[in-house]
Amino acid sequence: MTGARTTGAAKDARGFIVIAVLWMLAALAALVLIYLAYVTNTAVTVAGNTDRVQTDALVNAAIELTAYRLTGKGDAARPTSGTFDARIGMGRVAVTFRSEAARIDLNAAPKGLLSGLMMALGVGANEAPGYADRILAWRASTEAGQDDPEDSYYRTIGTAYLPRHAPFPHVEELWLVRGIPPAVVERMLPFVTVFSNMRTVNVMDAAPQVVAAMPGMTPGTLQQLLKERADPRISPQSLVSLAGSNNATLEAAKSYRLSIAVESPTRRQSSAEVVILLLDGTDEPYRVLSWHNAFDGSAGKPL
Repeated sequence: MTGARTTGAAKDARGFIVIAVLWMLAALAALVLIYLAYVTNTAVTVAGNTDRVQTDALVNAAIELTAYRLTGKGDAARPTSGTFDARIGMGRVAVTFRSEAARIDLNAAPKGLLSGLMMALGVGANEAPGYADRILAWRASTEAGQDDPEDSYYRTIGTAYLPRHAPFPHVEELWLVRGIPPAVVERMLPFVTVFSNMRTVNVMDAAPQVVAAMPGMTPGTLQQLLKERADPRISPQSLVSLAGSNNATLEAAKSYRLSIAVESPTRRQSSAEVVILLLDGTDEPYRVLSWHNAFDGSAGKPL
């Protein structure tokens, strides 16, 4: 009887050991799976970060190449716009650059140019001057303690802020100007800047909508001007006369907008839009004013 109980106890002990070993093996297998998942996720993250690093490096190289092209010539010979492709290491970049003088400066443009842009974008002739006045009032300086009518307007409509009464720091601040419909602001943004500091617009590089915004521009004159500026035989100075010397210029601003398309060594494509300011007489050839980038279709954001 005693021998039978001893044999049964031994069998129970061996069964417990087998179960314990199986549990340990299952736990080890789970740990292995967790480790493999960690390693896989880490590899994916590192690969993604590597692409981003390579893309940023290519964009920076494209900026350097553009700045070299622009600063390597005197002001008179400096192009107001252009495009080029380049292979950088195992990657590629395609750059289009254009002086900010091709856009209407929110801080310098007169009322006629601002309202003209709105009318060129479909705003009625009765509403556009009033919308332009809102922009002028936002940027207009006031003396301390002065009762400004525009401040009263913002208080009356219950806005939690008042006009800046200083230059626009970026074009997106146009969204804060009350009294202008959001649809109008959205249509204006691709054609305005805060970086040219010019009252006039470069007639050779400006978009047709910007040329149409020039005071006194008629549909017939607009079509003639667009046709003639595409003809290399036409003197550019004649285009200034056609548009009106008070509105048009052939000069370039010190700031340039770069549209950069990038293909990384892994064939991933991305893009960036960068505004740089050319500097004279300093060790630093340029300064970045604005940088919007997109990686694999992600939304651009200022850095």
